[in-house]
Amino acid sequence: MWQANHVKTLLREAHAGIEIELVPIVTEGDRIADRPLAEIGGKGLFMKELEYAMLNGDADMAVHSMKDVPAIMAAGLVLDVVLPRANPFDALVCRQNRLLADLSAGSRIGTSSLRRQSQLLAVRPDLVVTDLRGNVDTRLRKLDEGHYDAIILACAGLERLGLEERINETLQPPDWLPASNQGTIGLQCRDDDAFTRALIEPLADSATMVVTRAERAVVQVLEATCQLPLAVYAVLESGSVKIKSVVSTRDGKQSVRAAGEAPPGDAVALGQRVGADLLKNGAGKIIAGL
Repeated sequence: MWQANHVKTLLREAHAGIEIELVPIVTEGDRIADRPLAEIGGKGLFMKELEYAMLNGDADMAVHSMKDVPAIMAAGLVLDVVLPRANPFDALVCRQNRLLADLSAGSRIGTSSLRRQSQLLAVRPDLVVTDLRGNVDTRLRKLDEGHYDAIILACAGLERLGLEERINETLQPPDWLPASNQGTIGLQCRDDDAFTRALIEPLADSATMVVTRAERAVVQVLEATCQLPLAVYAVLESGSVKIKSVVSTRDGKQSVRAAGEAPPGDAVALGQRVGADLLKNGAGKIIAGL
């Protein structure tokens, strides 16, 4: 809802007098909050009802966290506008003011992400990872009630809700890579809806779209869902797209990495090449063993 209201504000700033109605939709991913995402079908569960609403004419546009958007979308829809990327990294939030390296052996860490789990156990195999679902407030409440010693959340979500003071440590490269498109908001609509596409075009951030496409290309090559511990991070700097990626086993004991650099116009080809390199380096065996 924060994201939807944020887009509403941006559209009003871009188009004086525009009327906008928010259409809240509870998705299957929201309803099934007591089981791991990897077990019930992945982050695409947050997409289905929203896509149906647009295709049926009940809504004209959907606002998504891009990391929840599958590499292949429903036919008839397009997502060619993304907002400037927020903080893409993960946050460690502790009941006590500690860094990851300072947590006691056996500490219980909450996360529903296999990517976070694998990277966590790669650096701290002595920690215990426990599934964690729910919105940000629910996850923080469970931490404060003592169900976990620490949890891992997206920095962007905490910062957007004014909760950045809860971040004890930002987990970032080179040791820790985020999910593909983490921190990016995307606007999806019907591909034949020229009116809506024209309305949202002023909100588009071209630099963010470059790295978005590069990262999504890696995901598409690996046919990745949240069942795959894949981390991908691309940046646009000094006139080039630079990308790093890693695929790991659930326990973090094995991983394969790939990286590359290319001009912005070759962002998709770069992502495809990095994805192919991951497979060539052994990602296929890791995926088969999951």
